Amino acid sequence: MAKTVSKAAPRLTAAAPLAIALAMLTIYIVWGTTYLAIRVVVDPDQGMAIPPFAMVFIRFAIAGLAMLALVALFARDALRSLTRAQIRDQAIVGLALNVGGLGVTSFGEQTIPSGITALLIALLPIWVAVIGRVVYKDRIAPLSILGIAVGIIGVVILISPDAGDAGLDPLGLACILFSPLSWGGGSIWSQRGAATPADSRVAVTIQMLAGSVGGAIVATLLGEWNRVEFGALGSDVIFALAYLVVVGSLIAYNVYTWLLRVAPFGLVSTYAYVNPVVAVLAGSFILSEPISAQLIAGGAVVVVGVAIMVTARNRALARGAASH
Repeated sequence: MAKTVSKAAPRLTAAAPLAIALAMLTIYIVWGTTYLAIRVVVDPDQGMAIPPFAMVFIRFAIAGLAMLALVALFARDALRSLTRAQIRDQAIVGLALNVGGLGVTSFGEQTIPSGITALLIALLPIWVAVIGRVVYKDRIAPLSILGIAVGIIGVVILISPDAGDAGLDPLGLACILFSPLSWGGGSIWSQRGAATPADSRVAVTIQMLAGSVGGAIVATLLGEWNRVEFGALGSDVIFALAYLVVVGSLIAYNVYTWLLRVAPFGLVSTYAYVNPVVAVLAGSFILSEPISAQLIAGGAVVVVGVAIMVTARNRALARGAASH
């Protein structure tokens, strides 16, 4: 632990305001369009698609090997100091985040529109708060309880079938609703219980490579490799997959970690409720996903709930820093 001299605010590295603004814009756009790219890759209605867990393998095998090369060049000492416990724990985190979280989400996106997916996944802070309460007996502040209630109301509005409409695919919807449990559980354990390397890039490298292995195993068990002909993939699928690997995994991650060093977390965390808005608009403009009154109403309520949760978390962090 660092010495507690004055912690009213974390020490940040100086950076130009324009650079911070451009980095925030990058996170807003890239992570807001990630679910759109996943939908293009895994949606069988678009033509020859890559099944979800096969996509997880390809995405994180390439990104993980690229990160490994980066770490070998710039963080060799951190690699050499790795322990078995760190490798084991970060591999478990990688399976929870990239297979149980992203893989199951991608499975659901075969039938669920990308905009609705992004809005439901945006409820991750609510799942994290609930898991923290159940597993670690964390206190949930009144403002967080309000955020949870508002978020649940938004979900009910989103998933309620329209009059005369059969509604959303039950299996796909279940995947989208419950994959954040794996995401949230992995995230909390990575912070509270997992042995962690000193360099976060090493941790992410292990998580990506573990996710690729897990994705390959699940894809094999589900027979996904028999359902794809790589030579028949359209240019849109190939471009979307490349976008996920290069932009969604490599560029966005490094931009995000840079932002954490130079910008207040309260600013950085705004991506949580900006990204769903970007996702809905992108899905509408690029894939012609309908924007109904129900989607607008439910989405707005979800975003408000997430904003309340993020505000509550930022206040708790500020109080914790000020108390030291």
